Amino acid sequence: MNSKANRVALIPARLESERLPEKLLLPLGGVPIIVKTYQAVLETALFDKVVIICNHTRLSDVLTHYGCEHILDNRPFDSGTDRIAHQLSNFPHEYIINVQGDEPFTKKSDLDRLLEIFDNQEVEIATLKCSINNNLDVANPNVVKVVTNDAGRALYFSRSVIPYHRDIQVSVRYYKHVGIYGYRRDVLLALSQTKPSQLERVEKLENLRMIEKNMYVAVAEIGEVPISIDTAEDYEKAIRLLGGI
Repeated sequence: MNSKANRVALIPARLESERLPEKLLLPLGGVPIIVKTYQAVLETALFDKVVIICNHTRLSDVLTHYGCEHILDNRPFDSGTDRIAHQLSNFPHEYIINVQGDEPFTKKSDLDRLLEIFDNQEVEIATLKCSINNNLDVANPNVVKVVTNDAGRALYFSRSVIPYHRDIQVSVRYYKHVGIYGYRRDVLLALSQTKPSQLERVEKLENLRMIEKNMYVAVAEIGEVPISIDTAEDYEKAIRLLGGI
């Protein structure tokens, strides 16, 4: 049953980041970004537990200071999905929700929408998308695009422009992938036993492993783009939104 008692939200947190060094420790709204993300998920009251899985003592020390429940695991992993999968023995829950540590504006309505996807018993993995409304984001490789079939099943994720707009007489809508995932427990365990796929290594997108393994990844649309902190520009946007750090 998809009830609160059977859901856990796990937040993978890695100190190192290429585009914005140590971004999870940057201040936002009076606390570090990783703490703000944790608080946002906790405040939804949708989960039995919310736990951060972090890789560094500097993160662990900060999380302890702010009273955030967490586990320190400094082993190297290929993805955030792999990081949380290796801690599943600590959590008996059937539904595992993976919220990225750089998503401090995660909303309850979005997580509700994600959880609703599992009403379809065929769905193995759930995630979200939102419409892209400007050409700069369409062309930006840091904005991951997704295309789905008519039933909402993911066909492909890419940093490239998909679909390619060859005929300007035909209208097209582009969608940004919102990096929040929901997994059925057995599916996540199975996924964690696989190695990074060819497409995953090429595009540096862990969701492509799911596609290559022919897993049923369902994508629901939400109304607006939540700000995730990937770059210095994203961080500046977040600061402006809150009116300061």
